[in-house]
Order: sequence, then C-alpha cells, then structure tokens
Amino acid sequence: MKTTTTKKKSGSKKQAAEYSMEESALMKLFEDELKDIYWAEKALTKALPKMAKNATSPELQEALENHLAETEEQIKKVEQVFELIGKKAVAKKCEAMAGLVKEGEEIMKDTEKGAMRDAGIISAGNKVEHYEIASYGTLKTFAQILGLTDAAEILDEILEEEKNADATLTEIAESTINIQASEEEAEAAE
Repeated sequence: MKTTTTKKKSGSKKQAAEYSMEESALMKLFEDELKDIYWAEKALTKALPKMAKNATSPELQEALENHLAETEEQIKKVEQVFELIGKKAVAKKCEAMAGLVKEGEEIMKDTEKGAMRDAGIISAGNKVEHYEIASYGTLKTFAQILGLTDAAEILDEILEEEKNADATLTEIAESTINIQASEEEAEAAE
C-alpha cells in the first residue's frame, strides 16, 4: 500500500511540475502576444489619421477619428494588463499589422480619391479589425486559463470595442460607400 501511495504522490508531483511548466510557457506566450498587440495598436495611431485624411465620406472620417481616440485608450488598457502581470509595457514588432498597414497605404495610393478609395479604406480597416478581434480573443482566453481575471476583463472590453469598430465600418460600407463606388465605376465605364 505504501508503494501505491508513493507512486500517487510522485505522479502528482510530476503532473504539478508539468502543469507549472505549461503555465509558464503559456504565460510567456501571453506576454509575447501582448507585446505584439501593443505594437499593433501603436502602429494604428499613426495609420488611422492617414486613413481619415484620405477618406472623402464624412461618416467614414468620423468613424476613423473616433476609432483613433478609442485606440489611444486601448493602448492605456494594454499597459494596465502589463502592470497586472508585473511586466513593463514593451512593444514587439507585429509583422501582421505592419503588413496590413502597408496594404492599406497601397490601397490609398492606387485608388483615386472618392468612394472607391473609401471602399478600399474600409476593406483595409475591416482586415485590421479582424486581426485585432482574433488577437484580443486569444489573449482573453489565455488570461482566463492563467487565472488573470482582471486582465481577462480588460481584454474582453477591448475585444468588444474592436467588434463594434468592425461593425461600424461594415455598416458604412454596406449603407453608402460600396454603392457609391459601384456607381463611380459605372460612370467611368460610360
């Protein structure tokens, strides 16, 4: 009987050690992803004003300007998450966001001012929002698994803001911009 008890104890210790290593590996991944989205948000504070400046629709300009203000607040919220895990807020270049920003810049350069460019700006913006939704959803899940309840709540707040920004862009596209872009194209063909 003692042997069985010893085996159970040693098995439990082994499982606890494996869980601890997994948890620390997950924590490292969480930190890396947090650094990544921190860089991404900071990059957006530079990209959004350019997008707003190139947009012709007042509704789109306003949505982009509002999201810029929201993004600046999201940066502060991400900094709070760093603080909650006892780490300094450090950005790590996000290659995905860098690519999305570059793509958005190319769309603006390759389209003429008007509804067609606005449609392109919305397309680029939706891609950015979807990337952020995926990132914040993952970070929230990691935080929940790691028992970082306060961090998970902050990340969920940002996640909902990103979903709302995506919905706003989609609504603008579907209600006016895409129709106008189609009409511009038809007029150009005549």
